[in-house]
Amino acid sequence: MIVAFLTRKLARELDYRLIKELWAFADNRIAVRFAYEWRDDAGNWFRSHGNENWESDERGLMRLRFASINDQAISENDRKFRWPQGPRPADHPGLSDLGL
Repeated sequence: MIVAFLTRKLARELDYRLIKELWAFADNRIAVRFAYEWRDDAGNWFRSHGNENWESDERGLMRLRFASINDQAISENDRKFRWPQGPRPADHPGLSDLGL
């Protein structure tokens, strides 16, 4: 089920670039906010943004995950995540720096 979901997601969201920022943490819980940019196979660009909350078990493995994600259509000119495919470079601004 998870593999099928991720396979569909990755086939749909091309040229994916992600930034996450730590929001809060305590004990075995963490909250992050995120934004990612991607395009569909028709060349339309989107910025998806939201929040994730994770809870880990006693082994440090994820026990619960709650996410709220919103997709926003953007023009190619409005993109902010323009590094080459792969991990975000260490010197690339974060979400707060970009005003997101």
